[in-house]
Amino acid sequence: MKNEILDVIVVGAGHAGLSASYFLKQKGMKHLVLERGTIGESWRTQRWNSFVMNTGYACNQLPGNEYQPMTSEFVTATAFADALHAYANRFQLPVKEQATVVAVEKMPGQSLFTVKVSEKGEMNTYTARQVLISSGSQNTKKAPAFAYKLPASLLQLHASEYRHANQLPEGAVLVVGSAQSGCQVAADIAASGKKVWLSTSMVGRVPRRYRGKDIMDWLFTIRFFDVKRSEVTDPHIIHIKAPQLTGAGGGNQTISLQWLSKQGIGIVGKTNDANDKDIFFQPDAATHVQFADGFSAMVKNKIDDFIAANDLQAPAPEEDLADMPDNEASCISPVSSLNIKAHNITAIIWTTGFGADFSFIRMPVTDNEGKPIHQEGASPIEGLYFLGLPWLRTMKSALINGTREDAAFIVDRLYTYAQQYDVNPVQQL
Repeated sequence: MKNEILDVIVVGAGHAGLSASYFLKQKGMKHLVLERGTIGESWRTQRWNSFVMNTGYACNQLPGNEYQPMTSEFVTATAFADALHAYANRFQLPVKEQATVVAVEKMPGQSLFTVKVSEKGEMNTYTARQVLISSGSQNTKKAPAFAYKLPASLLQLHASEYRHANQLPEGAVLVVGSAQSGCQVAADIAASGKKVWLSTSMVGRVPRRYRGKDIMDWLFTIRFFDVKRSEVTDPHIIHIKAPQLTGAGGGNQTISLQWLSKQGIGIVGKTNDANDKDIFFQPDAATHVQFADGFSAMVKNKIDDFIAANDLQAPAPEEDLADMPDNEASCISPVSSLNIKAHNITAIIWTTGFGADFSFIRMPVTDNEGKPIHQEGASPIEGLYFLGLPWLRTMKSALINGTREDAAFIVDRLYTYAQQYDVNPVQQL
């Protein structure tokens, strides 16, 4: 395909890129999916060993595969990556692995994109009428600027580098960040018998089950995720972190700061500085506990209101000790700092999230923070689109089945563009 003009080049072969490829093939559009590693690379390389998805298979189906459920309700990252690979094979999607995109360019006044790709030490160039960037927003590690102040003897790992507690030295561990990954990593390490401290942040939570159903079933039923980005008037909402939730325990365990405290984990405030002797925290852990409890109550109230408004038959709320509000925030630790030596802190896990590097796009399509500029996936450059970003079109965009809907929408636009410019899509070879 190096010497022919493709209808579309897709960058990234995760669930977003594969969903787009499925729809492109259905439309008969000649395309190629370029993947820097292997299919589902981030699922294989950025998850710890005990990781399980926190949504059941019904939420994680790719297009055309809706009636091919996974082997269990909450699968591991490796199993999901294997499922992605099987999906690409089943539908014979044109994926080229070990192909790192170095540059995407479109010269002024030109109608075609050139995509430069490093493949096994060789530089190749592909040409396409349109480009879809589906490499996601989680391909660079983030850690606070003060991390360099910590002593060299302290092991520092990003969440994407953590695999299991045995890779950590003897001693206590500080996990920084209490979103989904932070809470789950803290629980995983604590289960090994190590002393764990969890530095918290403002993150909501939801119970795993409520009134006879998995919480995700209810959230889809009440259309919780259907809020359109265009309808959001408070930009703060766009940056709210996904609520604390876990698929561990077969999808029966609610995770909360108070539950983690009962596992022996020390709950402290947000980490705001450090030096070679001490790590310092803000006095906001209680606020974080109460915010999480309030978020859970808000979600349950929405469900209760929906049940009442639609005269549904649903059982009473089940007892869930992990979901019981801690009104006094009695689960938190009073410490405002940890002396590294006195508390025998030997490792820090930064569960502080990811960023995205779009510098390979040699066109003005990102803002001052490096974030993509787009309108429902369409960039300022005609023919260049994004897919697989949170809030691409709706809150649901952050979920796999939301990405599936976004992929169908974007591919329709790609197809319309192709027809507009008298490009006759050719059946994929």
